[in-house]
Amino acid sequence: MHTTTATPITTTAPDVVRVNGVSKHFVVRRDNTIKERVVHMGARGRKHREDYTAVDDVTIAIQAGTTVGLLGPNGSGKSTLLKLIGGIVSPTTGTVQTRGRMAALLELGAGFHPDLSGRENVFLNAAILGMSNAETERQFDSIVDFSGIGDFIDTQVKFYSSGMFVRLAFAVAIHTDPDVLLVDEVLAVGDEAFQRKCMDKILQFQAEGRTIILVSHSSGQVAELCDRTIVLSEGAVIFDGATDEGIAALRDLLEGRRVAEAGPIEQSAPIEVTAIRAFDAEGRVLKSIAPGAPLHFDVLLRANAPVTSWETGFSIDTPQGQVVLSTNNDRLGRRLEPLALGEHTVRYDIAEVNLGSGQYYLNAYVVDDLGNSHSLGQGAFFAVSKVDENIGTVRADVSLTAVS
Repeated sequence: MHTTTATPITTTAPDVVRVNGVSKHFVVRRDNTIKERVVHMGARGRKHREDYTAVDDVTIAIQAGTTVGLLGPNGSGKSTLLKLIGGIVSPTTGTVQTRGRMAALLELGAGFHPDLSGRENVFLNAAILGMSNAETERQFDSIVDFSGIGDFIDTQVKFYSSGMFVRLAFAVAIHTDPDVLLVDEVLAVGDEAFQRKCMDKILQFQAEGRTIILVSHSSGQVAELCDRTIVLSEGAVIFDGATDEGIAALRDLLEGRRVAEAGPIEQSAPIEVTAIRAFDAEGRVLKSIAPGAPLHFDVLLRANAPVTSWETGFSIDTPQGQVVLSTNNDRLGRRLEPLALGEHTVRYDIAEVNLGSGQYYLNAYVVDDLGNSHSLGQGAFFAVSKVDENIGTVRADVSLTAVS
C-alpha cells in the first residue's frame, strides 16, 4: 500500500473525477521486428517481454472548480494517469469515474487528417471531441481567430508548419466548452505571444469555475496556476496536498535522483571543487529560504598540488539552466592567497536573496594560472519559498500609488 506525505486537499464541491485503486500495466517487447517475433514465439518469447507498471494502485478524488498539478520525474506515470482520467487508455485494475464534458489537451491534432483543409479538420476534430455541427459553426470564427491561422484555414494541414498545426488543434480543444480540462505540457506550444494567450485562456477557465488537471515540468507554472499538487514516483502517489509543499517534495525527489546519478568526482585537475554546502544562520543544511533573506554557502576545494595563483567563482541558475546570478573573486576585487596541498574552503555570503519562488542550483568552478579548470555543476540546491506579490525569477518590493 502506498501512503501520501500530506493530507489531500478537499472542498465541499462535488467530485468530478474519482480514481479508485487504478493500476496500468504495459508489456514492453525487446523483439521489435516481425522476424524476431516469429523466432521468439511461444515460451521463448516470454524472455523478450517485460511487464512495466506505469501507474501503481492510485486512488485520488478531484473536486469541481479546482486546478490540480500532476508532478513527477520523467517516467513517473503522470501522462499515463492523465490518459486514464481522459478515457484514452483503460486501467488494468481499478476504476475511473468522471462527470461532465472533458477536453484532453494531450496529443494535439491526433484526430487531424493531413489531406483535409484546416476548415474541414476543425469540424472533424470538434466532432471527435463531442461538439455538434451547429456548435462548431457558432465557434468557428473564434477558433480560427484564436489559432492565428488566418488565410491558411482552407489549406491542407499537411502543408502547415508544426506550430500552425498545434495551434489550430489547441484552439479547437479549448472551444469545446469543457467542464474538465486535461493539459499535458501543451502550454509551451507556439511562440511567446501564443503561449501567453493559452495561459490567459486557462486563467479564464479557472475564473469560470472549471476543473483543470495539469501535467507540467515547470514549477513556476504550477505555482501560478494550481491550488493542489499530486506528486508521482514510479507510478505511485508520494504526495497529495498544497502546491508549495508538493513542489518541495518534487525537488527533494529530483535532487535525490541527481545525486545518485552524479557518480564520483574524477581527481585529475591540480585544484578541484569537491562540494558546495549551503547553510542557514544556525549552520544547518539549507533546503529552503525566504525571499530577501541572506544566503551563506561554502565551496569545498581540494588542492592535489601546491597552487600559487588561482581564481574561483560561482553561479546560481534555474533548473532550466538560466543563470540568475554569477560572479567571481576578480569581479569582487578579492585576491586569493596561494594554496597548500590539501583541503580548503571558500565562503560566500549573499546579504539578500531577491529571487522569485522556485528551485535554484549552486554551481562553482576553480582555475589555476596555467588554465587548468574544474567545475561542479548543481553542487547544491535550495528553494525560495512562495512569493505572493509577484512571479518570475526576480523578487522585488513593489508599491502601487493610486492615480486620482
